[in-house]
Amino acid sequence: MNYDDTTPEAFGGSLRGIGLNLLVRDVARQIAFLETVFGMKAFQPTADFAIMTYGDQVFQLHSDGTYHSNPLLGLLPETPPRGAGIEIRLYDTDPDAACRQAETEGATVLQGPTDKPHGLREAYLMCENGYAWVPSRPLI
Repeated sequence: MNYDDTTPEAFGGSLRGIGLNLLVRDVARQIAFLETVFGMKAFQPTADFAIMTYGDQVFQLHSDGTYHSNPLLGLLPETPPRGAGIEIRLYDTDPDAACRQAETEGATVLQGPTDKPHGLREAYLMCENGYAWVPSRPLI
């Protein structure tokens, strides 16, 4: 699919499996963080929305204001962490490089790059919207 010029109807109709939609205070700032730290790409970015890709995976960013009639809006905390209890794992991202970039973007490094017994080197980074991003790579 060409995300640059797809229509909302075509994009929505193409989604399958499990989807990820992150509510954020500032779409442009979240895009900058994701592109800089993880090498993601934004498509059709506006102040309220963006299609994001990570490799061949796709997800969406929406500003809080787009959820004016959505039942989730009333559940959002005023201050982060918004995504407490969820880890957004990025298995194709070097945790050492991501941590270096995250610090320049003002992200909080919850745990620096660490070799884990389950065979991954990973780090835990929290963006300003309170989501935990876990860049990781296999140890072998």
